[in-house]
Amino acid sequence: MKKTLLTLATAAALATALPQLATAQTSAITNAILYQRQGLLDKAKIDIDKAVVHEKTSGKAKAWYTRGEIYEQMMDSPIYGKQLQPGEGTQKAFESYQKAMTVEGKDNEFAKQAATKMDNIYARAFNDGVNSYNAKDYDKAIASYKLAAQVRPQDTTAVLYTAYSYEAKQEPANAKAAYNQLIGMNYKSVAIYSRLVQMARAEKNDAEALKALQQALAAYPTNKNFMLEELNIYLSTGRGKEALDKIERAIAADPTNSNLYAVKGSILDQDKRPAEALEAYKKAVEVDPNNFDAQFNLGVYNYNKGADAYTKASKMDLKTYQVSGKKFEAEGKKYFEAALPYFEKALSLQPADRNTLSSLQKVYARLGRTADADRINARMESGK
Repeated sequence: MKKTLLTLATAAALATALPQLATAQTSAITNAILYQRQGLLDKAKIDIDKAVVHEKTSGKAKAWYTRGEIYEQMMDSPIYGKQLQPGEGTQKAFESYQKAMTVEGKDNEFAKQAATKMDNIYARAFNDGVNSYNAKDYDKAIASYKLAAQVRPQDTTAVLYTAYSYEAKQEPANAKAAYNQLIGMNYKSVAIYSRLVQMARAEKNDAEALKALQQALAAYPTNKNFMLEELNIYLSTGRGKEALDKIERAIAADPTNSNLYAVKGSILDQDKRPAEALEAYKKAVEVDPNNFDAQFNLGVYNYNKGADAYTKASKMDLKTYQVSGKKFEAEGKKYFEAALPYFEKALSLQPADRNTLSSLQKVYARLGRTADADRINARMESGK
């Protein structure tokens, strides 16, 4: 009877042991969870890293989800966080949750839980990027921002910050690629187009700059700066007639756009055709009295005419001055008086503009309005 009992006990032990052999790797997941709950994250990491590569458990959403949690908790630990390389925890957690969402289908319990973790992973990756950027570690910043972009493929902020990091690292080709990626994502920004133009211009690549400007104008067809920059390229490359033709066509299509007339005036100014430029600026102000550039440039035109008249008078010998000097000074004063309302209006539109303040101060001085000139001068000195 005793022998029989021993045999039965041995059989029972074997029967108990057999399922354990089949579920050894499942136990690795369980052990990892137990270590995790006890706060022994280093041991939890060892077990879960084994579980996710074993053929019996690598297809288990639970294993991958648990791994993501363990790596996240390690990042938050002042002790175990030191065992991870910078950015490693976020990367491993992301990979784990991503895997958990796919290995057994999106309707799996752990897949659903993993999906809720992604916002946190995005925030971690993005903040890692910001911290690395501020520390001037641009390679790590770029890696973190790219990870954030993986978490949220439609997010434009991470791509934008990637471009900033490439610029800080002085890699214009990669920065341009990131900016163009944003454009491909239908992200519209005057600043982005401006940077693409500026980088192309810095490289003296007029063809690339012109292409960027054409894209910019497709997105912002009435942007005065883009129009002027495009036209400047035409002028600098000996295509002045094309520039004027282009602006004339734009005016024909949009005759109530004050900016177009202001741009036309700037082109004519550069082409040394001041009388025609004057008419364009007057038209711009007629269409929109609040067009700062046109008001300022009308002031400049009249100021320059007045200065020319005074300069001629000052260069005359005494005999010539006695005959016609006063006439030229009177003419100069007339132009300064004509310039005054344009500069005053421009200043009312942009009260902090230094060029306008300086120009207005000179006109007041020329007209003998000393108190007004001193007031403007004090304003410039105070920076207010």
